[in-house]
Amino acid sequence: MHTRFIPTARLRLTAQAALLSLLSPLGAAWAQEAGPSGQAESPTQREATSLQRVDIVSRQGSTELRRAASVAKQIYGREELDKYGDTNVLDVMRRLPGVNVAAGGPRMRGLGSGYTQILINGDPAPPGFQLDQLNPAQVERIEVLRAPTADQSAQAIAGTINIILKEPPRRSERSLRVGLSNGVDRPVANANLILNETRGGFSASVPISVFEWQRENKVGTERQMAGTDGLPSASTQTGEQRVWGHGFNVGPRFTWKASDDQSLSLQTFAQKGWWNNRSDYVSHALFGSPRFDDNMRQHGMWQNLNGNLTFTNRFAGDQRIELRAGARQSRWSFDSTSVQSDLRQVGGGRDEGLTQSGKYSKLLGEAHSLTAGWDLEARSRTEERTSTRAGVPLLADFEGQPFDSRTRRQAVYIQDEWEISPNWQLYLGLRHERIQTVGDDLSAPVRNESGVTSPLVHVTWRIDPKSRDMIRASLTRSYKAPNPGALLGRPSLNGFYLNPSVTNTELAPDRIGNPSLRPELATGLDLAYESYLPGGSMWSLGVFHRSLTDVVRNVTTLQNVSWATAPRWVSEPLNFSAATTSGIEFEVRGRAAELLPSLVAKTSTLNLRASVNLYRSRVAALPGPDNRLDGQQPWSATFGFDQRLTGMPVNVGGSLGLNPAYDTQLTLDQVVQRSRGATLDLYGQWIIKPGMSTRLALAAGVQPFGPPNGWTRTVSANGDFVQNK
Repeated sequence: MHTRFIPTARLRLTAQAALLSLLSPLGAAWAQEAGPSGQAESPTQREATSLQRVDIVSRQGSTELRRAASVAKQIYGREELDKYGDTNVLDVMRRLPGVNVAAGGPRMRGLGSGYTQILINGDPAPPGFQLDQLNPAQVERIEVLRAPTADQSAQAIAGTINIILKEPPRRSERSLRVGLSNGVDRPVANANLILNETRGGFSASVPISVFEWQRENKVGTERQMAGTDGLPSASTQTGEQRVWGHGFNVGPRFTWKASDDQSLSLQTFAQKGWWNNRSDYVSHALFGSPRFDDNMRQHGMWQNLNGNLTFTNRFAGDQRIELRAGARQSRWSFDSTSVQSDLRQVGGGRDEGLTQSGKYSKLLGEAHSLTAGWDLEARSRTEERTSTRAGVPLLADFEGQPFDSRTRRQAVYIQDEWEISPNWQLYLGLRHERIQTVGDDLSAPVRNESGVTSPLVHVTWRIDPKSRDMIRASLTRSYKAPNPGALLGRPSLNGFYLNPSVTNTELAPDRIGNPSLRPELATGLDLAYESYLPGGSMWSLGVFHRSLTDVVRNVTTLQNVSWATAPRWVSEPLNFSAATTSGIEFEVRGRAAELLPSLVAKTSTLNLRASVNLYRSRVAALPGPDNRLDGQQPWSATFGFDQRLTGMPVNVGGSLGLNPAYDTQLTLDQVVQRSRGATLDLYGQWIIKPGMSTRLALAAGVQPFGPPNGWTRTVSANGDFVQNK
């Protein structure tokens, strides 16, 4: 259910301070270096296109790192992460060009959840990882890749978002950030403490974040569908949804540099939180005997533990090997009660995994690097769920029974990065990945195997070796594998029709998995022109096309099923059709004086940024004109500015995001309509002194920890509908 947050604006006051008394004599590390554009940039090491020995570490900003990369990527460093005083990474992503935040998390190119790959330090994010509970202060930078590379998984049809956590610094430092945000009854607080220490070849970083949330959403539902007597009915519901909770995360990272050629690092991360949800409704029957959503009381917890050990050794001057091993565990539990119907659902689960990978690189000549490697993963997942009504199990054959799955993933790859000439750079990659999932499910045993070979080609043409303009092109093969939850065949009854002897409706279907799902495959072409101006500004214009096969979509059909004595409408994921999607993407950012020299004075401190994206998609099995891929809007746009006030230690800025209203033909019998959306963010930062600042931020048109406000309406061919807002 999409909810509308009231009031439509939220106010966040964030005080940021460094603990100056604990800083080393080298000075406060809170201050950031200015990049070529005059904006604050994070210190990072130049990305080399070949395996060259680099003894002098250069400090570059996000724009320079992007220009030097061997494949097309967007890079957003500390300046973008700190600007609005966000308390979670998901809010940061809402303002990134070409990235949308919906109920399933961040999405690229308007495509739905699962098409965008989320990585943490180059590795797939653990199952259940909560981006909305990761503090931006724990992140060094965010990289957005439009096309996959061989050394990362090719499960990236829309693209990849790689979150790089902070590494141990070169000097000892301490920093503390505290913040207050508006809650329902009181302000809610968050704090982030970072402790960094360096002693000889050993360095350690311990970021600790604690947070809480408390908010109230206004929700509304309109329905026109069969009522409790099977006859037509119509109704409206208005309600209040109160959500609150608290949690913490800690991400210690330790690095031991034994020599200039050998290093050992341990990256760990722990995240835990407790959540509560209370929903209360006021119901109105317009005619007939309608069904209504029940008042709900819910609570639960989640926990993520992750650890990765990395050994790096450079030998023979032109060779390098990297070995990694990791372990992870995710746990969750929930307890949900529907007040009037006396329905209770209790459950939880555990997802555990081991990973091992290796990468060998060899320098072939001055500007030619060959890399080969492997990725191995073993996962086991256990879930339990019990649904009872007045203490009686709903489905006696299934309730309380665990359903388990085991997944094995093996991948091998090879890639060649070749700087052919000062004008031309070539990247060739080949990756083969196999996934086997076996499930123990009472309804139907699961055994699903798939293998995908992904050839990858990236070409960069610098029009003039002395110029800062370039054209990038990519031809790639990517895919989307079905997740274990979509494969397990255990049924789930719709909450409106808990009696299995009664037929439900198409708008209130039961749900079931499909053990026979095949991965969606995509062949992609990306072209982009990038122009980097001397003062650090840049603009880019790109086009992309994806041709997909075996697209998965939930299809609702009337079936005779084993768990009911009456026919039931059932929503089941199926490999539905082939599809295509294409788009045009434009981005510009930098100093206004450089971008608009005839309109803005050279001394101006105004910085501008904007992006406009146009999307089109067609699902072959459905008639047009709205047979688009689910969730892909026709266009999106963002506009923003930042400025330092003349003669004052104050920075101000804002960002506006726009999305249109659009319809999606889900199946031959169902259409989903979505409203237009607009979000506005404003901030002001007062720099009290080096190492200490306060920040005030205001956001309108967006929910905390969620998608923009708006409504969705699902309409059946017979005219029945359900609208949520």
